[in-house]
Amino acid sequence: MGESDSVQEDYQRIRDRIRQELLTRLDQEMGRSDEEVLELIEEKIIEAGRQEYLSLSDKNRLRRELFFGIRKLDLLQEIMEDPQITEIMVNGREHIFIEKQGRLERFHGSFETTQKLEDVIERIVSACNRMVNERDPIVDARLSDGSRVHVVLRPIALNGPILTIRRFPQQPVTMEKLLELGSITKEAADFLTGLVVAGYNIFISGGTGSGKTTFLNVLSGFIPRQERIITIEDSAELQIQGVDNLVSLETRNANMEDVKPITIRDLIRAALRMRPDRIIVGEVRGAEAMDMLQAFNTGHDGSLSTGHANSAEDMIARLESMVLMGVELPLAAIRRQIGSGIDIMVHLGRLRDRSRKVLSVREMECTLDGEIRLHTLYEFEETGEDDQGRILGTLVKKGELKDRRKLLMAGMGGEDGI
Repeated sequence: MGESDSVQEDYQRIRDRIRQELLTRLDQEMGRSDEEVLELIEEKIIEAGRQEYLSLSDKNRLRRELFFGIRKLDLLQEIMEDPQITEIMVNGREHIFIEKQGRLERFHGSFETTQKLEDVIERIVSACNRMVNERDPIVDARLSDGSRVHVVLRPIALNGPILTIRRFPQQPVTMEKLLELGSITKEAADFLTGLVVAGYNIFISGGTGSGKTTFLNVLSGFIPRQERIITIEDSAELQIQGVDNLVSLETRNANMEDVKPITIRDLIRAALRMRPDRIIVGEVRGAEAMDMLQAFNTGHDGSLSTGHANSAEDMIARLESMVLMGVELPLAAIRRQIGSGIDIMVHLGRLRDRSRKVLSVREMECTLDGEIRLHTLYEFEETGEDDQGRILGTLVKKGELKDRRKLLMAGMGGEDGI
């Protein structure tokens, strides 16, 4: 064994001893603040320094690792403090990957033991009043900063525990930021903003990581502030600003104490009794699609939702399948529900240069025989690539809005309207 290995072993021994002493004391003295915990860590480091040699860098490292391990996210805290990192993927204790500025790369560190990773997971889910274990090995949760968390444990994850964290900006993304990034054109942005104000029901589709939640949040920001909004999400992520009459609802999983689960379907039904002006469903994945469509069809104009799909056409097919999960209805009846409930379909995508774009804006039309047609209003057209490999292109206007009734009712559909 080399000298450096011996020094590292001594450091780990001192750190683990101090950590155990701190945990024992904190178990006995509940309710200490972060500042008080830091003071205890300082005391223990000073005490250890009297017994064994610790360099200044070792003391600083101890202070950081102990505090992160006891009160924060241990190894992951370093990643969480980098605002450029948008996704964290932990595949077991040794394999950690991050997405930084749109590029996937491997993180240099790893958890010393699987137990330490499990401790971090337990800290995250318990803060959201949720539970994850072998009996219920899959859970969604969120961090205090709004980051979305998904956990899968053994025996489902063979190389688990698996922890995925989707991070969101501390400051909500604005339409101005999307314009700056080239995600949408000014013309299309003004058009969609007008539709939100006028009360058109808008559904946002796209693949994983295409920016659906971000775009939903941006559009929600244009809802008139005097209206009553109810948001419904698996894990609360929306950051709607400037609305006083706002109710945020979040699902709840069952747990070992036989607490009843609360689903998206339950929340939509509850929301309908709360006198909402608009209902925002963060994402539909299953049978709750029928409840979402019924909410859209029962006078809650201007409601919004999102779903996973590779195209607007695929999204319609997925909505049909989702509705059939919950009710047995003729396909024509389901299509009439979709066609009459959703006014506008906005499809987002992530291009090969990893940039996120609005790829199409389409108006939903439902024929008398129950067929759904998509009338293209805007569509992204690629024109090439620049020297850095960035895709060039823009949203091109392809047609005029046909159903202008809501615009006219809002006083926006005349010559001076959109």
